[in-house]
Amino acid sequence: MPPTPSWSAGHSESAVSPVSSAPAGPPLGSDPDGSHAAAAYPSGVELTFEEPRRPLRTVSTVLGVALALAVLGAPLGLLWAALAPDTPVLKVAEGAIYAEPQPEQPIAADGWFSLLGLAFGVLAALVLWFVLRRQRGPVGLLGAVLGTLAAAPVAWQVGRRVGLATFDRLLDTAPAGQAFTKPADLRAGGVDWLLHVLPVPHGNLLLPAFGAAVTYTLLAGWSRWPSLRPEPDPAAFSWVSAGTPAPTTAPEPPAPGAAEPPRG
Repeated sequence: MPPTPSWSAGHSESAVSPVSSAPAGPPLGSDPDGSHAAAAYPSGVELTFEEPRRPLRTVSTVLGVALALAVLGAPLGLLWAALAPDTPVLKVAEGAIYAEPQPEQPIAADGWFSLLGLAFGVLAALVLWFVLRRQRGPVGLLGAVLGTLAAAPVAWQVGRRVGLATFDRLLDTAPAGQAFTKPADLRAGGVDWLLHVLPVPHGNLLLPAFGAAVTYTLLAGWSRWPSLRPEPDPAAFSWVSAGTPAPTTAPEPPAPGAAEPPRG
């Protein structure tokens, strides 16, 4: 019976390896934390969602949002005219004067416009946040602010003109001492012209833009996505399913001098 081969300390690795030209890898059992196995078997795909910069598309999006919000300023003005009370006036030789020494109707008109404008800005920011999900960020914020800035003067001019033609006609034809009403108008806000070219709103005309900017900024601060845009779960794009077992390491050779188990 031939002698049973056994491992000895004098045997080199080249004597037991049939292929000496194979690339040398890390020693067996030298990777206790499994980092090499994790590198060889990636468990997920690193996804990036950066979109290419398109200046024309960005500008068109901002202008489209601003134009849409500016058009919505017309129904806002009609709502303000319906809620704000008219001011009683008396016809005199010089024109019209307040029927009361200190009327409260002009203050109520300013208050209604402030509340409606602030609510309009908040709602505009919420709608833009959920509708334009792929344009969240500076583009959405800029569109919301510019749009509400444009909507406020539109609402003011539309609302103040409701009943203004009747007021002007009575002011020209009514006899002295006749009482009638003046439509709602703003006293705490208006528009100044910079260099007679650029309109600059002030007062409570700025409240819609203020509400939109604050609401949009708070939504961005509470967003769970770093890019503010909905991102798919990277686990859905995993190369290896969660149920695939991790590769096992090769068994270590027996210690030097250890006898090989008998073969049947």
